[in-house]
Amino acid sequence: MSKKVEKELKDYSPLIIQLLFNKGIKTKKEAEKFLNPDFEKHLHNPFLLPDMKKAVNRILKAIKNNEKITIWSDYDADGIPGGALLYDFFKLVGFNNFENYIPNRHTEGYGLNSEGIKEIATQKTKLLITVDCGIRDYKQVEEAKKFGIEVIITDHHEPADELSKAFAIVNPKRKDSKYPEKILCGTGVVWKMIEAILLTKRDLLKKGQEKWLLDLVGLATLSDMVPLVGENRVLAHFGLSVLRKSRRPGLSKLLSMLRINKNNLTEDDITFMITPRINAASRMGLPLDAFKLLTASNEEEAEVFAKHLDNINKERKVAVTNIVKEAKKKIKERFENLGEKPVIVLGNPDWRPALLGLVANSIVKEYNRPVFLWGRENGEFIKGSCRSEGVTDLVALMERAGDAFTVFGGHKMSGGFEVDFEKIHTLEDALVKASTHLVNKKKETKVDAELNLKDISEKSVSEILNLAPFGVGNEKPIFIFRNIIPERINRFGKAKEHLSINLSDGLNTIRAISFFTSLDQFGDSLKEGIKTNLIANVEKSFYNGSSEIRLRIIDFFMIKF
Repeated sequence: MSKKVEKELKDYSPLIIQLLFNKGIKTKKEAEKFLNPDFEKHLHNPFLLPDMKKAVNRILKAIKNNEKITIWSDYDADGIPGGALLYDFFKLVGFNNFENYIPNRHTEGYGLNSEGIKEIATQKTKLLITVDCGIRDYKQVEEAKKFGIEVIITDHHEPADELSKAFAIVNPKRKDSKYPEKILCGTGVVWKMIEAILLTKRDLLKKGQEKWLLDLVGLATLSDMVPLVGENRVLAHFGLSVLRKSRRPGLSKLLSMLRINKNNLTEDDITFMITPRINAASRMGLPLDAFKLLTASNEEEAEVFAKHLDNINKERKVAVTNIVKEAKKKIKERFENLGEKPVIVLGNPDWRPALLGLVANSIVKEYNRPVFLWGRENGEFIKGSCRSEGVTDLVALMERAGDAFTVFGGHKMSGGFEVDFEKIHTLEDALVKASTHLVNKKKETKVDAELNLKDISEKSVSEILNLAPFGVGNEKPIFIFRNIIPERINRFGKAKEHLSINLSDGLNTIRAISFFTSLDQFGDSLKEGIKTNLIANVEKSFYNGSSEIRLRIIDFFMIKF
């Protein structure tokens, strides 16, 4: 680090200067923008998004003429909040001639579908607005037009070279897009459309009233794992702020049930506790149940849906655990030595496709390479999910192996696909061949700074948490602690599946934890009473009403003499 950077950032502590520098922040202006997001200054002009003016004018026309609008959203923790966002907005402006449509994951699949188009046509829909889907649904857009339905697509998934003939397509990833933030989540795109509507017709709402809707934007932004930098950081920051004050009975009931203090809500609470329960609705039942939780208007209704989502999430956990065990058994049977095989492809007609993204997450962590898992549920096609190890661009990989798929899509890190039954046996070969054309960099753990246990205090932790919310693109700082002694190693959790360790340097002690961790994975690097080194995050937990500063274990490694 240069003297110039140190001088620029002299108002901050040495630790924060180092952490900011590691994130590429080298000036006071950049630091202020990062540490103190400004809702007025740090959001981009929504009209820079392609087709935004057309979309806004068409929606305002529908509101003025009381035309029937259908909001068609995806069934995940991005699409469902996005659908709820438009629902709340229309209610707030006094427009009620609309309905929300969320397709059944198991019988209808992702995106627009012909049967759903026919159904909303019979209900006299004149305008269809998609949320978090639709960018490649050419045929369905044409079908809608034949029924006299105009389509506005709001999406953030990768477009193909050719766009559909929809009335308007609002997507920051369009090739002709001038929008500075290319990786908004689907709900973020809807938020920008609401911003544009209010810039066009401010008298629809009292100024600032729309900010109460940011809880849904924050929820989706954190759930969809988009990079938490730039505009996404602003939306996540203020979204969390509103979530901590949220007036939604459904979220309040769910948080209370999970013993999470709303005032201390963190991004981890969202991604590890709330998001899985919203996603469980479509994976195990009906996505509309999650939508009803977010839009519940009274305590009784909220409690019903909060309990329901919690129960089906428990069922989901059991089902995922069973598939993970079976998948790992298959890997051991098929690959005595996984070696240099660049991609794992596994499937079973009995596996439920809706659960395979979660299973792939577990497999990719252990084997550190792209994972493609497939199952079969209804229909003639095999459906699956894929996850990246953090380096491979899955969309690019699937494009390379495009002939192997009937349908595919998603992001660099995660995706979904369909394969004709006749081609499933060639999928692995196609993906292995395609992967040889992609240059993969080795994934490495980068340490941000070295700390001693005595450095961990309320003040230093508060400084570190000023860099939150953490996530993709703004990862939690990683620290190394040398020459520490594990004094007591314990297991906790219903099945004793989590690890808790009391660490000491002789004078100071702190607790370190790791969820779903086996002692075996650390080998000889972790033994009670034997000095070792630790790589970890520093965090503050507010679980069950008490606060605790602790370390989140990443890895232990032996001291080399």
